[in-house]
Amino acid sequence: MKVLKKDKIKIMKVFKNILVFSLFIFALNNAFAQVEKSKTSLQKEFHYTNPITRDSAISMRDHFIIKVDNLWYCVGTSNPVWEGKNPGVRMLVSKDMVNWKQHSFLIDAKKLPKDCPYDGRFWAPEIHFIKGKYYLIVNSGKVTKEDPKGMATHSIWLFSADKVTGPYKLLNGPLTPQYNNDATLFEDEDGQVYLYCSGNGLFQAKIDLKTGKLTTPIQKFLDKKQPGWPEWMVGGIEGPFVIKKEGTYFMFFSTWTRGYEVGLLKSKSPLGPWKLASPEPIFGTRKKGYRTEMAKSNGYDNLQFTDTEDPYQETGHNALFIGPDGNLWNSCHYFMYEKRPYPYSQTFEPWESGPQMGIEPVHYKDGMFYITGPTWTEQIIKY
Repeated sequence: MKVLKKDKIKIMKVFKNILVFSLFIFALNNAFAQVEKSKTSLQKEFHYTNPITRDSAISMRDHFIIKVDNLWYCVGTSNPVWEGKNPGVRMLVSKDMVNWKQHSFLIDAKKLPKDCPYDGRFWAPEIHFIKGKYYLIVNSGKVTKEDPKGMATHSIWLFSADKVTGPYKLLNGPLTPQYNNDATLFEDEDGQVYLYCSGNGLFQAKIDLKTGKLTTPIQKFLDKKQPGWPEWMVGGIEGPFVIKKEGTYFMFFSTWTRGYEVGLLKSKSPLGPWKLASPEPIFGTRKKGYRTEMAKSNGYDNLQFTDTEDPYQETGHNALFIGPDGNLWNSCHYFMYEKRPYPYSQTFEPWESGPQMGIEPVHYKDGMFYITGPTWTEQIIKY
């Protein structure tokens, strides 16, 4: 069959169009591949292994972390915790959330005057950035010969500064007329600030940060033996921390009844009524062999529970902060368990004899907060 010259030209044009289209598709696929490769190369990873700190010199309890610019700062309860005075309010600093070093003492006990009314143990300090200022809230009392631990006057003291690193100036204290501890602050969307604390239960009040004074009486709203509430609270409850999400107020709190665990309350109002968001703790460690004498002397040694599989005896007194991926993370002290079973090392390192920093991601889904862990192997967070 003879092909005309015009038909040859048409066929050549068709082949040319097919070739151009094929080259276009190839180029497009290659471009998409480059974009996906670029996305993959831009993805970051954060590696961490708990406990984060492994240094006896900066061992603390009750870690509270705040991110300012590109740095993370941490304060907590320094050793010695139980035997009277401790060094003051220690501040740690980190560029990457993994490597921490001491920055300074925001309150240095050695530099306080002899008549200072808050020269005691400086328990569970926190730093909150509210209305353009940094507020350091500290729990302490006056140590005397008659009261070597300062417990008779142990209460809440409030300081303020223009920078997170200080210097901090006393604004007011004691804020309450009785023993209170583990104080925290929460600013609502309308600008009202609330104070929450512990002390044989959980307490709440409104506070005016300009004067540092409570504007409502301090009110106890939850007891460790509240009728109808779970038995895992009966040993003691402490360490409140409040956050608001989707119109609901959530209060994290800790209990040392079965080891050290974190419970969660929720409310539609910043002053309650509060109810359990979960019937069981949402985080923590349980060990039957821990604090057995305390359980026996306080009448709750009959509780039945199963040990958690982690190597810790305490993972508690938590607070939330902005982590390396820009999301909420949890911080608290992780304390290794001396009687930990195989396959954990049966030899204690020097740093393991004291509490160290632990961190984990926080998740929120369907109106509920969840905390990963506690973990003890390397974790990788991709973001």
